[in-house]
Amino acid sequence: MSHRPQPLPRSHYPRFDSITTRWMDNDVYGHVNNVVYYSFFDTAVNRWLIEAGALDIHAGEVIGLVVETRCQYFAPLAFPQRVDAGLRVAHVGRSSVRYEVGLFAEGEPTTAAAGHFIHVYVDRATRRPVALPPALLAALQPLVLPA
Repeated sequence: MSHRPQPLPRSHYPRFDSITTRWMDNDVYGHVNNVVYYSFFDTAVNRWLIEAGALDIHAGEVIGLVVETRCQYFAPLAFPQRVDAGLRVAHVGRSSVRYEVGLFAEGEPTTAAAGHFIHVYVDRATRRPVALPPALLAALQPLVLPA
C-alpha cells in the first residue's frame, strides 16, 4: 500500500513569513508556476538567516549552496494572494542543514505545498564545505525540530 503525502498543519512550523505573489508568478493555467514555489522556499530561508544575523550575502566568508530540493503540491496558489511560508529545521549536520518549508494560502490551516531544501555551507572563496559557524547554529536553534 502506498503512502500518499498529506498537507501539513501550521503547527508543524515554528516560524512564519509573509510573501506576496506577483502577476508574473502565474502561469497560463492561472496559478503560481511550480518553479516559483522554490523561489518562495529560498526567500523564507534566506530572509530568516539575514534577519537573524547568520548570513551576510555580500561579504560573509561562508555561504550556503543548495544541493537538494523537493516540493509536494496540495492546492494551487495564485496572484493576487498572500502566502504564509512556514519554516523549520529538520536536520543539522557538520556542514549542512535541511530546511523544511510549508506554503499556506493566507488564513488556510494546511499547506498548499510543502517541501525542503538542503544547504551545504562552504567557504565563499574555495567552495569547500566548512563547519557551521556559531552565528548560524544560534539562528537555527529556534527552528530545530524536537528530538
